[in-house]
Amino acid sequence: MRQAILALGHPCPYAPFGTAVVNHTAGSGLGELICTGANSKGSTGNPILHGEIAAINNCTQILTDPSGPYKLSPQEAPIAFADLSLYTNAESCPMCASAVRFAGFREYVYGTSIDTLVGYGWEQIRISSAEVFRRSTGLPSSSTLIAEVLTNETDPLFAWQNDPDYQCPRGCSRVEGWCEADVVGVGSYKAPVLAHGEGPGYLV
Repeated sequence: MRQAILALGHPCPYAPFGTAVVNHTAGSGLGELICTGANSKGSTGNPILHGEIAAINNCTQILTDPSGPYKLSPQEAPIAFADLSLYTNAESCPMCASAVRFAGFREYVYGTSIDTLVGYGWEQIRISSAEVFRRSTGLPSSSTLIAEVLTNETDPLFAWQNDPDYQCPRGCSRVEGWCEADVVGVGSYKAPVLAHGEGPGYLV
């Protein structure tokens, strides 16, 4: 989950939706990080390029790159998703939850829930991932859903945007009512150090 947070590349972006995809069937107990993605609507103008969609796109490119470590064919890459776990720091919207199911991920792990996002003032389609999963039994694959992991770290990322009195996330300070990154040196941001390897693998 912390890799999904680090995928943002910034401690307090306005739309802090980040995703990490990990292979827990290979490598160390924490697994192998395959790819990450972050909400890129603001930088690309693509309204559906949410963190999960960006990560799936990135993973597909990495898995099928003929010069990369995996070199999978377009036919092999979709099969590989069955060994991968997707972590997202907030519960997926119905579009992204459907994409997770169509991709056939082994596990889907999210942090902050849709209900919590709505409580913080975020506009959301109020269809839970659990509901999408319940209605996707006709798909050939199955995915394990693990909800509300590390919410003590993910919730603060989404709480400040609509509440001027809410404390900024770690690594940020209020500047004229807005949360901005604390700067180290000249024009550089040093990401806070987040400990890895604490507890079970879904804390990654």
